[in-house]
Amino acid sequence: GVMERLGLGPEVLLQENPRLIYARLTGFGQTGKYAKSAGHDINYLALSGVLSKLGRKNENPYAPVNLLADFAGGGVMCALGIVIALFERAKSGKGQVIDASMVEGVAYLGSFLWKSQSLGLWSQPRGENLLDSGAPFYETYRTSDGKFMAVGAIEPKFYDQLIKGLGLDLDELPAQMSFSNWPEMKKKFASIFAQKTQAEWCSIFDSTDACVTPVLSFEDAHSHQHNKERSSFIKNDPGEISPRPAPVLSRTPAVPSCKRDPFVGEHTEEILLEYGFTKQEIAKLHSDKTIESRDLKASL
Repeated sequence: GVMERLGLGPEVLLQENPRLIYARLTGFGQTGKYAKSAGHDINYLALSGVLSKLGRKNENPYAPVNLLADFAGGGVMCALGIVIALFERAKSGKGQVIDASMVEGVAYLGSFLWKSQSLGLWSQPRGENLLDSGAPFYETYRTSDGKFMAVGAIEPKFYDQLIKGLGLDLDELPAQMSFSNWPEMKKKFASIFAQKTQAEWCSIFDSTDACVTPVLSFEDAHSHQHNKERSSFIKNDPGEISPRPAPVLSRTPAVPSCKRDPFVGEHTEEILLEYGFTKQEIAKLHSDKTIESRDLKASL
């Protein structure tokens, strides 16, 4: 209701411009019992059902930072909605309102979880299934130097290479999909991974299809050979590292700026002057605390 109180609701603006695409991104959506309730990523994730699937055996459900509901189910799905509306407008010539709910966005993002229930992938309690840390061949393991390796050897041909890299004999082990043996196999794998450093394991697995990779820190990710060869990370003028925009388009790739991020209010006056505000009007907005500018002068 914030935009309506400002007189800038979609009904008003669409009358002014029927081609306008008006995106409304909220946690719970524009209608429903919780529509006006406060919340954060963990709350939207919880209401979607997805949070109940995340976490290890005998532990509480675990929210992975605020990536899923805020950014993936919220920002990315809202952006997708805008792209869809733009595509439709090319045919109809009309705009529309996008009701982007983070609850629904992350639930839709988790469609695989819903659709695969009958396949047996999620038939066990949380943390005991194929992809949620239940399987010994889909897990992270600590190395002797306190770092970690990620293992995702699901297919038998990849699992075979994992077993060879670990120095084990496949014929002497339980069947890969012997669920009852998974806890024992996880302990065996963990004890073996703990005997070498991350770099040593990389030297063993890098040339294989065992689906074993190092768990990299931000600093290590930036300097990793594969990422360096693709220029996957960029450095701005102050020396800060960030991911390059993705995905990469062949004809019109993104050209990221390497300038520092603007300070809060740095360009406020400049932009308002461009739009015809007088210095007196801008001063009034300042005094009313409607706008904020960055004062680069020292106040001594």
